Amino acid sequence: MLTWQVAAHGPLRAYDERLGRGIAGAREIPSPVAEFFADLGNTVVALPVLLGIMGLVMILARVGWRSRQWEGAVGGPPRRWWLPPLAAGLALAAVPALVVPLKLWLARPGPPQMAGGGHDGFFPSGHAATAAVAYGAAALLLIRGPGPGTCRAGRRPRGPLPVAVAATAVLLNLGVGVGLVRRGYHWPLDVLGSWCLAGVVLALWRAVCDRWAPEVTVSSAPVSAPTGG
Repeated sequence: MLTWQVAAHGPLRAYDERLGRGIAGAREIPSPVAEFFADLGNTVVALPVLLGIMGLVMILARVGWRSRQWEGAVGGPPRRWWLPPLAAGLALAAVPALVVPLKLWLARPGPPQMAGGGHDGFFPSGHAATAAVAYGAAALLLIRGPGPGTCRAGRRPRGPLPVAVAATAVLLNLGVGVGLVRRGYHWPLDVLGSWCLAGVVLALWRAVCDRWAPEVTVSSAPVSAPTGG
């Protein structure tokens, strides 16, 4: 719907541009703060964050499996323990492949602050999509856990940590979106469109992980010695 309104110059697009001009002129959000959060959507910031979480989860998965082996736990290595982190990296790599064609096709002009730039094409926002996929995938990796034994099939980890991780990812992306609009880099619909696109990408990531690297429970009971006469 958002893409249709932007492409057809619909009433939602007109309202969006009025709202964007109002937010860009809002003095309640200091420009340095808005610039800081807008910069969090840069690949040079978001990519290292995701790579760090990917590496952490892979190390924890491998170390956890080896510790269970050492203790004589039942079960083999986690099934495709490397797939969720690898798929998260591929999800982020897919962002420009999805965003750039849409930008070229729609060729939406940017806000007044971006007038005179070398190109049109501001819908959807690449910065907002990068931040949503990178920080969203990082949060999902941490919530999912480093491998089997973290949570039983059909159940989610409970406690304050998953809530805190999810809330941090949401707040970061809200900050990026507001910062981009406040600084006049994008219209609000550019950000909303990117969030919708990121939601599809993250849903596909989750489906791939659930299909080919499901979370299973590994028993920690020691193997009993066989009995016989």
